[in-house]
Amino acid sequence: MEFLLDAGGRFHFLEMNTRLQVEHPVTEAVTGLDLVRAQIEIAAGRKLPFGPDGVGGRGHALECRLYAEDPEHDDLPSPGRILHLAWPEGPGVRVDSGINVGGEVTIHYDPLLAKLVTWGRDRAESIERMADALRRTAVLGVVTNLSRLKAIVDHPSFRRGELHTGFIEEHLGTPSPPPSPPAEALAALAAALHLRAGARPRARGQAPDPWASVGPWRLGER
Repeated sequence: MEFLLDAGGRFHFLEMNTRLQVEHPVTEAVTGLDLVRAQIEIAAGRKLPFGPDGVGGRGHALECRLYAEDPEHDDLPSPGRILHLAWPEGPGVRVDSGINVGGEVTIHYDPLLAKLVTWGRDRAESIERMADALRRTAVLGVVTNLSRLKAIVDHPSFRRGELHTGFIEEHLGTPSPPPSPPAEALAALAAALHLRAGARPRARGQAPDPWASVGPWRLGER
């Protein structure tokens, strides 16, 4: 059940869905309940181990949806292959994702890549944890809305809770494209990823094998 809450404290019915919503990790974070498990148990004919009085909330949770969409071009999908991923970790941080390095984002499905969820003792703490989690998130290979999410979470109006349906148009407008890294930096990154992919695992304390990577110097070429 979804409602809107107005400034006078009145609730207005919005919609009802007989399935899990994409925001269900927020409910799980503040209640400590496993809603997916509860659904499976109900389908198996079992009773819920709690009643209405057994559901309580603690703290505050925030969710950001990371999409393969281009904020600079009307949020159009950005298909492509995932080249690199880095997800945040730490207390109060949860990442729900179904993508891996090498996977392809196609035009045939929803371009949702991951849901980042943070929990805190209050709203301010959950926002700080989300801001840090977004800074430690990296996706290469497709254009994402990561920069927009960072801008929203860092905006003073968002932090004060001054939210409305025209928030992006009023406060963010058209996002500025990030500066392009120099060609030398891209070449260094590509070389580092190549060496990392070809590195052989070694025992603790063992010196690196100079023959682990093949290059033109090994063949005497220039």
